[in-house]
Amino acid sequence: MKVFKKYIDFSQNFENENSGIVILNLGHNIHRPNKIYPEIGHPDEYYFNYEKGRYLKEYQIIYISKGEGIFEVNGGPPQKIFPGTVLLLFPDIWHRFRPDDKTGWEEYWVGFKGAYAHYLLEQKCFNAKNPIIELGFNQEFLAIFSDLINTIESENVLIQKLASFHLINLLGITYTSVLNSNNNLSHKEKIIRKMQNVIHEQWNKNIDFKELSSDFGISYSWFRKSFKEVFNTSPNQYLLMLKIRNAAKIIQESNLPISKIAFECGFNSEFYFSKIFKQKMDLNPSDIRKGSSFK
Repeated sequence: MKVFKKYIDFSQNFENENSGIVILNLGHNIHRPNKIYPEIGHPDEYYFNYEKGRYLKEYQIIYISKGEGIFEVNGGPPQKIFPGTVLLLFPDIWHRFRPDDKTGWEEYWVGFKGAYAHYLLEQKCFNAKNPIIELGFNQEFLAIFSDLINTIESENVLIQKLASFHLINLLGITYTSVLNSNNNLSHKEKIIRKMQNVIHEQWNKNIDFKELSSDFGISYSWFRKSFKEVFNTSPNQYLLMLKIRNAAKIIQESNLPISKIAFECGFNSEFYFSKIFKQKMDLNPSDIRKGSSFK
């Protein structure tokens, strides 16, 4: 399949975003080892500095067909990416990713929105905080991406509109893969991921993990050990990074006083918040507001 690097905007050729699915951008890229990522040429709305990460205003499917890398989402721990991984990205969720310098990677992506897309991706089997899907090498998935690119490149607007059917096929394969994966999770992983959802829902509160464990009918010691095995970090550190990441987003996107943001994110004092923020981000909260990038 040829390399198709451009982000292109097809939204003017489709119905408004209240329609089923609107394709916004599409691409295929081979990123060579030991090269800067993202590469020069990304438009401003999609380019991101790895240290800072980014937020999208749309859904995206990113398929890594070759190579390895790292992915992080919403303040969670770094996760290793292998060939055959799908990243299903949701709007307004902080994330960052990059290929390993030694391997580079080959990536396919499509950005989209619309009423049907929203309906499908809000199903319980999908989780914006756990967007990594281990699809594996899937020839049908790659063939549909190829058909999608060929359809979009057509100069015939009527043919272009058929692209949404290819995208629905991609989503269908992804949906089936997620259902199968969820069915194959161990009992331990199912419980821990349900508890993780509660943590994300209550991220700005001081969660009592002993009480949470009791609510799920498990011991606190089992919870701590199992959580560390699944996410490679302790529950307290996981929650702390969620608070810090969300605080950084609020600082960037609002003019609220730092003291108020600290309180809203579950910190009892601005001094303690600033101290922890500096430790974790290597920047002061005020530096974020001035436009400095964060890790």
